[in-house]
Amino acid sequence: MMRTCRLIDLGLTPYDESLILQRQLAILRAEDQLGDVLLLAEHPPVITLGRAGQKAHLRVSESSLTVRGIEFFEVERGGDMTYHGPGQLVGYPILNLAEHGRDLHRYLRQLEEVLIMTVSDFGIAAGRSLGRTGVWIGESKIASLGIHVSRWITRHGFALNVNMDLAPFGLIVPCGIHGAEATSMTRELSRPISVREVTAALIEHFEVEFGMSLLPVSLPELFNSRGRASTIDRGGPAIVRGAR
Repeated sequence: MMRTCRLIDLGLTPYDESLILQRQLAILRAEDQLGDVLLLAEHPPVITLGRAGQKAHLRVSESSLTVRGIEFFEVERGGDMTYHGPGQLVGYPILNLAEHGRDLHRYLRQLEEVLIMTVSDFGIAAGRSLGRTGVWIGESKIASLGIHVSRWITRHGFALNVNMDLAPFGLIVPCGIHGAEATSMTRELSRPISVREVTAALIEHFEVEFGMSLLPVSLPELFNSRGRASTIDRGGPAIVRGAR
């Protein structure tokens, strides 16, 4: 029997809220109080720095980001620096890898495969780049990966550039790779494309790659099914700014 993974589409959600939610769900998953979950979201403008990254890859001051309306977070995921903004499809799988092979490298390749097949559905030929994570079209990156795994429970995930303003990527060294640039599905196709239609394709490929059936539920339904509060607990784990 195929496993079920709950799917929650958060829509446009502040980055800090999604971060708190991921941490809460990961604890529940580790305690086996919850099954696998895939969170999908878009974020208002935000730059994030992973634990292996360098703050020097921010090309402007943090104060200037505030003026531009861009938030900045240093978080526990792997990878370096990236940008999230509206028009980008972000996915946060909360999975127990003990049930999916206990192999971090395989997990990363699976996420890449989901993204490669998703953009392929729209006629975009993308692939991997030797020694670099993510999904590439030549030297242009169309999707980024950055994960955190503790007790075999995954957090963070992927970001696929669908129909977004790519200019803010110029404020950083994307993923810490000098000379690399960001691209999007809209740029590659030379036409607008909606996050909604890309989401439908991504769901299909995620189900195939991970051998799971995605069951759409709302956040209140997810928590109420456990008898817990349906809102994000803002008294949960602290969000650390300016610290590794």
